[in-house]
Amino acid sequence: MMASGVYTTEATHRGLRAMICPVCKYDMIVVEYRSIELDYCSNCKGVWFDSGELELLLQSHGLEEAKVFLDGVLNSKEVSSSERKRNCPICGHKMKKTAIGGQPEIIIDICRDEHGLWFDGGEVSQLTRHLAGERPPERNPSEQVMGFLEEVLNLPE
Repeated sequence: MMASGVYTTEATHRGLRAMICPVCKYDMIVVEYRSIELDYCSNCKGVWFDSGELELLLQSHGLEEAKVFLDGVLNSKEVSSSERKRNCPICGHKMKKTAIGGQPEIIIDICRDEHGLWFDGGEVSQLTRHLAGERPPERNPSEQVMGFLEEVLNLPE
């Protein structure tokens, strides 16, 4: 059950505040990676970054221009997309869809109240590769998700 449209009642009773995935409505888990807490959905593989967390992640990967890039993303126009609009897992308001990266573009969801950004499964890896100037590896989507999980959860490859 949802309490306040954001956190589950069960999690709240245990003293925890599990965020609800804006895509599939499952509880998300908090994963700490390089001192950054990521909210991760183990069902749809999406990742929520609270305001400022993505910049920290990009900087931790040595991407010097992370702030300039993110300012551009946050101030960019909304794009049309066939994807359904999603609600911010913090405030519950509809987020705007923004295209980032090169070809193919990555469509992410940004909270208009600046609570954070939502990436569908595999999109964080696509973004970091794009910013680093790497070509995407020849892997299928499940291998890309596993690569991201191995990195986030510090599993051996």
